[in-house]
Amino acid sequence: MYTNNITTRRAKAAVSPSRRALLLGAPSAIFAHLCGLSGSARAEEGKIIVVTSFPEELTTRYEQEFEKKFPGVHVQYVWKQSRDALAELSKPDQGGADVYWAPSLGNFPILRDRGAFRKLSVDRAALPGRLGDEQLSDPAGTFEAYDIAGYGVVVNPALLDARGLSRPKNWRDLAAPAVADQLAMPIPSKVGFAPALYDIILQSEGWERGWALLGEMSGNAELLASGAGPTTSVREGRFPLALSIDFFPLSAQANGLPVEFVYPARTAFLPAHIAITASTRNVDLAKAFVDFALSREGQRLMMETDSSRHPARPDAYQNKPANIVDPFALGKDAIFAYDSDIGRRRPGLVNLLFDIALTERHAQVKDLWRAIHAAEAKLAASPDAEAAKRVAEARRLAGLVPVAASEADDPKALEGYAKRDAIEPALLAKWRAALDESRATALALVGRAP
Repeated sequence: MYTNNITTRRAKAAVSPSRRALLLGAPSAIFAHLCGLSGSARAEEGKIIVVTSFPEELTTRYEQEFEKKFPGVHVQYVWKQSRDALAELSKPDQGGADVYWAPSLGNFPILRDRGAFRKLSVDRAALPGRLGDEQLSDPAGTFEAYDIAGYGVVVNPALLDARGLSRPKNWRDLAAPAVADQLAMPIPSKVGFAPALYDIILQSEGWERGWALLGEMSGNAELLASGAGPTTSVREGRFPLALSIDFFPLSAQANGLPVEFVYPARTAFLPAHIAITASTRNVDLAKAFVDFALSREGQRLMMETDSSRHPARPDAYQNKPANIVDPFALGKDAIFAYDSDIGRRRPGLVNLLFDIALTERHAQVKDLWRAIHAAEAKLAASPDAEAAKRVAEARRLAGLVPVAASEADDPKALEGYAKRDAIEPALLAKWRAALDESRATALALVGRAP
């Protein structure tokens, strides 16, 4: 059940020593304790409040299955996006919430540092908290990875074949001249998953090379302002290729729609998390809900057709649906150790740079990269050393980014981009001028190419 606001909690009772001990106990002990509660105790502790931003088709399944295990216990969901959830859970009583369960790389570390969570007890044999070299869960044990979302390319196989295109094997394949007008890309300031998607490319390729690649890719693309837009545009045949988070196209594919999903080499899978609030007075219920969500049974629920998500628990992949890959079985060349600590601090900068460099100047970007690709094709047919130097310099100038890598890796510097309205207009004007100058010079250089 959903509600827009958390209801005021009753007076908070002290946690008994026996209940406090159960926090560290095995799930079976907690389940036994809850099942043995008297009718009056059930009435007193019969509701758990979970703050989440997961969609209703997913949370309803967990509500149904959890309440089957504990008749008389009710799960109440409070749906809040990241900013509102952070504000609510930062209150002295955390708005009365018992559990926070959401895909928000930024919120969980911030709330941990504010003392907002209780420490969890997790079996690392079942839940490694890591994917290869990537850290998924809090090393301090206050929040745990619940699922891991992959990033890559949704494709329309029939349309790819009809247009003579291959499935991309890496991010750079999407910058090829053959992909011109065949690609859709989300605008990160408009689409929640997109800042992480682009930061995966920036970390995988390196800051400068990554921005040059994003620029060249956007020269091939239409930019979309909807999270479901990339999958919808591919499904409807508007484009054969689009960048996306995986659960939109995987769910569409599971429902029989004509799309597939490709994970390019050196992509990443980023976690959603779950935690118990420090202010909960329903410790047993909160612990039981978290244990259920992280159990093999609970983890397998997320792979159902209408969700199509990836568990953070390796043993949940046994007999998985055919369209779901097992990230824990992928080789090291397929994924890389994404730095989520830097990544969670970058959305403000990524959104701002993308808007100024690519969205605002999209027609300019498309014209420039078409000109560079045409000049390179001409050189391939008729080599000329001097012309090659000019075209190479044009390519370098076209890919320039007005923020240094050292600044993009500095947590303190990144804080300055968190609030867009606080950024000095003079700085943004300087960025715009630098981009316009470098691109004008690049266009002139390819204009002189034979």
